[in-house]
Amino acid sequence: MQNDKTEPLGDFVVDWDSPRSEDVVLRKTCNSGEELAVTTALLGEETIEDDDRLPREALMKVCIKKPGLSSILQFDCGVFSKGEDGIEFNIRHAHYLPSTSSLGSSLYRGPLFSTLDPQLQDELKQYLVTKGIGKSLTNFLLLHLHKKEQNQYENWLEKLKAYIAQGQETDS
Repeated sequence: MQNDKTEPLGDFVVDWDSPRSEDVVLRKTCNSGEELAVTTALLGEETIEDDDRLPREALMKVCIKKPGLSSILQFDCGVFSKGEDGIEFNIRHAHYLPSTSSLGSSLYRGPLFSTLDPQLQDELKQYLVTKGIGKSLTNFLLLHLHKKEQNQYENWLEKLKAYIAQGQETDS
């Protein structure tokens, strides 16, 4: 059942959000016992847009583990701003991983997501929405990541300014 709470995180809890890292990890356990982990980080170079879009998109990995099974369903998604239309996500890859101990590169992870039947693509996205991966969560994640990056940039500028100022005082 989709989470209708007004909180952007719904039932997810922040598992990792260090001010020094670029990523955020959220976790949640469903009433069914399923465990979800969501990992996000900003991607790519910043682009200058003339509209209200955020300048970068985020990579979001969603892993779902069912109780009693060692297999994992992993979705690699993009989270991006659509200007006035808000923030959207799309699935780029869906992987069935037989177990967490068999994550080698030779493992067949499934076909390209874009080659799947469009109805199946829609159903898999709806599956994620029912697990709480919806607009409220993706809006929060993308805005939070951009704010986090801005804070890191400002801290870097302050450190740079302080470093340069130390040398300036004695050279004059």
